[in-house]
Amino acid sequence: MSTDTKKSTNPGPLGLLGFGMTTVLLNLHNAGIIELSVVIVAMGLVVGGAAQIIAGITELQLGNTFGGTAFTAYGTFWWSLCIIWINPFNAIKAADGKSMGFYLLLWGIFTFFMFLGTLKHNRAGQVVFLSLTVLFFLLAIGDFSESHGVKIIAGYVGIVCGLSAIYSAVGQIVNGEFGKPIFPL
Repeated sequence: MSTDTKKSTNPGPLGLLGFGMTTVLLNLHNAGIIELSVVIVAMGLVVGGAAQIIAGITELQLGNTFGGTAFTAYGTFWWSLCIIWINPFNAIKAADGKSMGFYLLLWGIFTFFMFLGTLKHNRAGQVVFLSLTVLFFLLAIGDFSESHGVKIIAGYVGIVCGLSAIYSAVGQIVNGEFGKPIFPL
């Protein structure tokens, strides 16, 4: 690439891949396909957490408040979720269904408002945020009601959500490299 044709920076695919891959992995657990293990925790801390926070900070530096808020917030979601699972605070009671229900409900409300922001974005982003809103509300209902069935349904919604984020990331990368829409977004 010549020095006079510098590409613009797009941290979105990094954030979407961090979100999407971690969301698929966690929701394979929620759907009852795999056990919760250090694999999910490590993915949450590093890929879901750190990669999204890096993407979010970069988005903020580029003046993208929506992308910066989304990636940074969901990166911190992954870090907080992993801390909840690990519970390194021996003197503090572990999470229960009621506290997790409220935790997930708050994330669902935040995500619904972020979904409204996507109504000015492409269809792929709308699918990611709408399915994530549904996922958080289903997970909250599952925790409040202690319903294993609702959590399994949420797991499948989460797999679709994560795959839609991966698709959006790959679409942005491939479309950017070819300079034309190969993957419709």
